[in-house]
Amino acid sequence: MLSFVFRRFISMIVTLWLIITLTFFLMHAVPGSPFEKEGKALNEAVAANLNAYYNLDKPLLVQYGLYLQKLVQFDLGPSIANSSDTVNKMIARGFPVSFQLGLISVVFAIVTGIALGVIAALRHNRLIDYLAMIIAVIGISVPSFVVASLLIKYLAVEWKLLPTATWGTWQHVIMPALALAFGPIAIIARLTRTNMLEVLTQEYIETARAKGLSPATIVLKHALRNAILPVVTLLGALIANVLTGSFVIEKIFAIPGMGKYFVAGINNRDYSVIMGTTVFYSALLIFLMFVVDVLYGIIDPRIKLHRKESEG
Repeated sequence: MLSFVFRRFISMIVTLWLIITLTFFLMHAVPGSPFEKEGKALNEAVAANLNAYYNLDKPLLVQYGLYLQKLVQFDLGPSIANSSDTVNKMIARGFPVSFQLGLISVVFAIVTGIALGVIAALRHNRLIDYLAMIIAVIGISVPSFVVASLLIKYLAVEWKLLPTATWGTWQHVIMPALALAFGPIAIIARLTRTNMLEVLTQEYIETARAKGLSPATIVLKHALRNAILPVVTLLGALIANVLTGSFVIEKIFAIPGMGKYFVAGINNRDYSVIMGTTVFYSALLIFLMFVVDVLYGIIDPRIKLHRKESEG
């Protein structure tokens, strides 16, 4: 296990370094300057002073080395657009909000998606199965920002059930969480249904039925554990989809999360903010992928057995 953790840790570091390097050079390859506002260039002397202050007058490789030097000290630098603020402070303010929204959306998507998939599999070729699959197709086909617009139109504007924007109470969480979770619910429901249908035809399920076990025990203890393995594999990509999708949703609902700073950073060509949020989210997602790998081994002991047999 220690050997596996060490190998994965080295892989995580290399992956993160590649992401940082590619993002850094691609971002600087885009023409333009962060000090240009609406196409208007600054006075040459002022621009020179600003470039010197942010080390933008140095060769690109030197800038890259300086950035890595600060990064290992967990210093993501000051914001170019707002010199009185730092990227570290922005993340400290915005991430708790984004994390709360993302966590609620992921938990809701997993619970609802698995429940829909199981019910659809147990009622195969019946009305509830068809309804669940129709919802799944719609969820996969419709982007989250369209779902958000529809929720605002009906739940907030026409029916006046929920507030339209900002953040503060549990009511503000419902619409953005639904918009983020709708697509993942559809994917998880289809995947769970397909795997449940396959698992329910296995011999060990027939054996469990022959032993007189209750349907609930068969489904929850025997069938579901194997059926959700692909869902666990999907968790890393699912979380990435929710976190990156939250940028757009946060903008639509005026939520003061990471999306607010990331979108503003792109609009202002704020190198520090773009790099800082990219590095932070990349590190977070790589770590979550590692956690998913560990969970997969816990849920399916056959993986550990296979490793032992291979090593033997």
